Amino acid sequence: MTAEYAFSPLGPNHDRAGFSCEVEELNIYLRQRAGQDVRANIAVVWVMARPETPESILGYYTLSSLSIELTALTSDLSKRLPSYPRLPVTLLGRMARSKTAARGSGEILLMDALSRSLQASRQVASFAVVVDPKNQRLADWYGRYDFRQLPNSSRLILPMKMAAKLGF
Repeated sequence: MTAEYAFSPLGPNHDRAGFSCEVEELNIYLRQRAGQDVRANIAVVWVMARPETPESILGYYTLSSLSIELTALTSDLSKRLPSYPRLPVTLLGRMARSKTAARGSGEILLMDALSRSLQASRQVASFAVVVDPKNQRLADWYGRYDFRQLPNSSRLILPMKMAAKLGF
């Protein structure tokens, strides 16, 4: 990504207690549950920090495996796919930036998550990245990056083919 930030998996050296974003649920997750999810192989938690202060978390996101029903896709997405009942996808489960993070750091977090998801999909198949935005403001924000809403759902999807077009 950018030399201004470094990304690494969540580790014991990271100051989870010092992280604060605007959503308390995301603060609590990082402080209390993220380590458990990592140890149980439920999610990989990636943290963003400045290279000169790697213990200070400026943002984080989680990636996990998931599958979705083929019938959940729009016909334009499913028409060229095999008729398997479920498709493998990557879940971008949680993403947060610190109150002290610079403007634009949310985009940097997202681009890193998409880049890692695309790279991983070349070794373990994944059709798309999915997110479950908490509100319409976030849904609109993801929409700026070509995420599309699935029918009858608040879930958004970005096929890996579209992620690849972002230049990774």
